[in-house]
Amino acid sequence: MTIIVFGSINIDLVGKTPRLPQPGETIIGSNFCTAGGGKGANQAVAASHLGASTHIIGRVGNDKFAEELLTNLQSFGLNTDNVSIDQKTHSGVAIIAVEDSGQNNIIVIPGANNNVGKEDIERLTKLLPGATALLLQLEIPLPIVLRAAEVANQAGVRVILDPAPARSDLPIELYPLIDIMTPNEVEVSQLVGFAVNNHETAILAAKQLQERGVRNVIVKLGDRGVVAVTADETFFVPAFAVEAVDTVAAGDAFNGGLAAALDAGLSLSEAVTWGAASGALCATKMGAQVAMPDRTTFEFFLQSSGIRK
Repeated sequence: MTIIVFGSINIDLVGKTPRLPQPGETIIGSNFCTAGGGKGANQAVAASHLGASTHIIGRVGNDKFAEELLTNLQSFGLNTDNVSIDQKTHSGVAIIAVEDSGQNNIIVIPGANNNVGKEDIERLTKLLPGATALLLQLEIPLPIVLRAAEVANQAGVRVILDPAPARSDLPIELYPLIDIMTPNEVEVSQLVGFAVNNHETAILAAKQLQERGVRNVIVKLGDRGVVAVTADETFFVPAFAVEAVDTVAAGDAFNGGLAAALDAGLSLSEAVTWGAASGALCATKMGAQVAMPDRTTFEFFLQSSGIRK
């Protein structure tokens, strides 16, 4: 069984600060590092680390970051045969500030990710037979996200969309192609047009998205847990109590954990728990891909949390 991640690949430029700066303000940070990132690549690494056979499709640029990014993905056990080097532009870059509490803000400059197109869809189409899920995000062109969802749907492959970065202009024809949507509270608020800040509003928002055609909606509420709404039930998974150091890729870790659990044949409720656990563990370390938990750490965490005996 195979998970396919179709999406962005970035180099992350990360600075640690005592707090996030206000507009026009300069503050002194304490640490700096570069690391592989991008929501697509992060989710691929997260799923692979938990034992799922995972393929990534995307692009890097014609610059010094390309080799570093490809080597980095390979070091995490990912096959990079379907990652192409775009000769016309630079690799995607994310400039990230992380404050001591673990909160962050991010500026993404897409570069090669903006050029993901028909050739990449052709690569995807060849990989779809036998896949259990296609993971999508919104750091590549929206028409390509739509086309990827269409070909996966035609192939009978489960489509999981993380609608991030937040935007309100998803094409109406995309919603019925989505088996599972996993917005956080900011993203779901953008999609539905009202503030989502508790379980009740999360359920209302999820049901509105279902009316547009999404089959299952999972709303991530940070330290307030996760609300999931399916055609048959609504359930809540509490957040795991951890000391957050860096939340920058916790949402990507959630999606990777969710997909890995479904790939292993677990139920949706079990998969949401896996996602929440993966996201919680990721938040306890600095960085994105380097913070994704491996299977041994993950299993121990589930056992120590009373989830698994």
